[in-house]
Amino acid sequence: MEAKKSIEALQFFVTHLSDGAFAHMVQGKHFEAMGLTKLGAKYTGHYTEEMGWVEKFMARINDLGGQVKIEDRKGRDLVADPVEYIKEDLRIQKEGVPMLRECMKTVADDPTTYDSLKAYLADEEEDLYWSQGALEMIEMIGKQNWLVTQL
Repeated sequence: MEAKKSIEALQFFVTHLSDGAFAHMVQGKHFEAMGLTKLGAKYTGHYTEEMGWVEKFMARINDLGGQVKIEDRKGRDLVADPVEYIKEDLRIQKEGVPMLRECMKTVADDPTTYDSLKAYLADEEEDLYWSQGALEMIEMIGKQNWLVTQL
């Protein structure tokens, strides 16, 4: 096992996942302020869930003898429209899931890291399916009707 590869992969996810998690928190609070309490709770809960993965990945870096880095986050704009945010989140998920699968190949000789990333992949695929389902529902019943379900 080459610990360096695992540490680099995990650090990538620590940095980018914590960035994405924070975006979910900001968006969730925005949706709550709009009165969309269910949608707000979905995304603030998603923040908590994602930060749990960040903590697991940091612990694994430490187990491997690495040192977690505090890296800069990229700024991004708040997406005011809930449907547009789901579309943007889905776009990111569609890019991220294949990237995660490729990353898993690089750590295949480290079963512990591989299994952690595999579990994270299952969670990300579930999120992707939720976003796809939400957009399909919006298409079927209309944006306004869907928004009512998120109050």
